[in-house]
Amino acid sequence: MYPVALGMLRGMRHSPSDRTDLIVSVLDDAFAPLMEADPVAFRRKYRTMATDPHAFYRGTACLFYADVTAEEDPFCDERSGRIWVHGDLHVENFGTYLNSDGRLVFDINDFDEAYLGRFTWDLQRFAASLALVGWQKALPEQDVRRLVGRYLRAYLAQVDEYRRSEDDDFALHLDNTDGPIHAALVVARQERRADLLDSLTVLEGGTRVFRHDDSVRRLGKRERARVVAAFEGYLDSIPSTKRFDRALFYELRDVVGKTGFGIGSAGLPAYNLLVEGFSQALDNDVVLSMKQANVPAVSRFVDSAAVERYFDHEGQRTVVSQRALQVHTDPLLGHTEMEGVGYVVSELSPYEVDLDWSNLTEPDEIAAVIDLLGRATAKIHCASDEDSDQDLVDFQVEDAIAECVHRRRKELVAWVTDFGMTYAEQVREDHSRFVTAFREGRIGVSAT
Repeated sequence: MYPVALGMLRGMRHSPSDRTDLIVSVLDDAFAPLMEADPVAFRRKYRTMATDPHAFYRGTACLFYADVTAEEDPFCDERSGRIWVHGDLHVENFGTYLNSDGRLVFDINDFDEAYLGRFTWDLQRFAASLALVGWQKALPEQDVRRLVGRYLRAYLAQVDEYRRSEDDDFALHLDNTDGPIHAALVVARQERRADLLDSLTVLEGGTRVFRHDDSVRRLGKRERARVVAAFEGYLDSIPSTKRFDRALFYELRDVVGKTGFGIGSAGLPAYNLLVEGFSQALDNDVVLSMKQANVPAVSRFVDSAAVERYFDHEGQRTVVSQRALQVHTDPLLGHTEMEGVGYVVSELSPYEVDLDWSNLTEPDEIAAVIDLLGRATAKIHCASDEDSDQDLVDFQVEDAIAECVHRRRKELVAWVTDFGMTYAEQVREDHSRFVTAFREGRIGVSAT
């Protein structure tokens, strides 16, 4: 086993009580303002995180970076240590979307934590996630190790492909996939915007408006006016190459406050906006999500001054990073600002279907999926370089990564695999400590 991966993790240097104190402190530093603003949402978030170790892992990217940023990385240099990274890469952050070319694509999703950092951080975070899922599925350790290794070798093979080819537009779609990934794309293809609209809206006077239910709230005049003004600001953030040339498309019809988002978005203010769409036909209306942007977890543990100067707010940072990491983003993706706080705006799309891991139980079944997930990870890294619209990364990422692992690929695979297995064990212990601390009321919100 590679010694750096196993011997120096912060969690290994603390007694159980000290590790619990660290968990409580990191969560408080990351979430205290949001917990104070919406303690009910955080109680739900923490109950979800308490259900199993992987749910806990999904909600604690901040703890992961508190650990890994404290350690040296034997594979990153000045260039490969400051590329665009996803920031929260785990097995459940993959799914389908309809890209700006109108093609259904299977890819990595959820870029709220994207930031500049080491390419290895995404690999390490995914490896630990896969090790946790393998443990929950009772797979033998050697099978899990082989799966992690397979993911890493697929990643490196795709990096090599980018170096050999001038075509950076690799994508997973209906024509080049099979198995569970193809099945997700088929399900997405069968979805209809009209069905989504019918589930969220009703007709009043021949016009769609949002339904009233427990997941939405009507806005007062002042709040609505602020949201409308923010919507107008959002329109200016859409690149001219992606803007629809139709006068009706961006006409705002209705606005509601929104609650009930997942683990990562607890406590963040959000709104749903209903816009006219391509025509006055009722089945062409579009629902947009406008959500307050996260402070990315990794930015709390690295020198972020240069990155922060580059952006006006976290909404802009999120959108720029997603456009860097995805070749063909949602044409409605944009950002805005409200009362000095950044928001991300994107379509609430019916064509987003997550990869279903529930029926993936055998190593051979998982292996075929893992190959494609490794290639997809390489895609987002290698797309986010001098060929994208931002200039924070002004070199070819595939070359920087290849240089760092030259003649050391087996070492990289062993190092990341050992880390993933060891850190998954740490997460299982941390999950138990978290549950106890939450029940005892030490995590910032009461368990009752």
